[in-house]
Amino acid sequence: MLTQAEKGAAFHALHARAGAFIIPNPWDIGTARLLTRLGFEALATTSAGYAFSVGQPDSTVGGDETMAHVAAIVSATDLPVSADLENGFGDTPQIVAETIKLAAQAGLVGGSIEDVSGRVNCTVYELGHAAERIRAAAEAVRHLPFRFTLTARAENFVVGRPDLNDTIKRLQAYQEAGADVLYAPGVSAKDDIAAVVGSVDRPVNVVMGLEGVQLSRAALSALHVKRISVGSALARAAFGAFLRAAREMRERGTFEFANEAVGYRDINAMFDD
Repeated sequence: MLTQAEKGAAFHALHARAGAFIIPNPWDIGTARLLTRLGFEALATTSAGYAFSVGQPDSTVGGDETMAHVAAIVSATDLPVSADLENGFGDTPQIVAETIKLAAQAGLVGGSIEDVSGRVNCTVYELGHAAERIRAAAEAVRHLPFRFTLTARAENFVVGRPDLNDTIKRLQAYQEAGADVLYAPGVSAKDDIAAVVGSVDRPVNVVMGLEGVQLSRAALSALHVKRISVGSALARAAFGAFLRAAREMRERGTFEFANEAVGYRDINAMFDD
């Protein structure tokens, strides 16, 4: 097993090499192990995917439960793991800094912080306050004994404020506050992605797996994107297959869904270490 310091260095190095890399998002131990077996180089947790797996809406899982969850993901793989830390589980810079410390204790080597006050009736933080929260997180990172990659998220497009100029202004402020990676989920048009990447001098994460958005890794690399995540898309794809199968049984009384299911021996073998 790699040490946390070795994982932190390896994760940081992925952002420095040529081209974009894909960081898929498992939602439990099983999916983390499968993605590891498939040869990915790093993993990132998904708050929505995990919440759905425990029967809750996104952004209703608290900090303590999230830390237990991410620790379980870390324990399931030898890959570097970054976490969706939502808004840091509190509004103040002090709470965000404490969340970074707890994330490091859980074994993570990266994490993202959002600039909204939660997902239910959420409010985008005033820019100065939002930047101060990232500055506090970056200060906490500097005191860790290993390389921790801090991602700052600008949530405008996710919460119904598709203001590209303000989004870029925010990402630039978070860069100055000490973020290592910048991320504006929901920005999906080629020209908008190019504008974001060209406006900052830190690696940019882009999320794929959104409905109607079909940019490939090659296309995103050409735009100089460094990291591609899929958020809850893998979880939603799995739940989509589950719901289609359940509805087929309930509404038609048939079981044709089993023709597309992974074979028992195949999936069993993937968990047989």
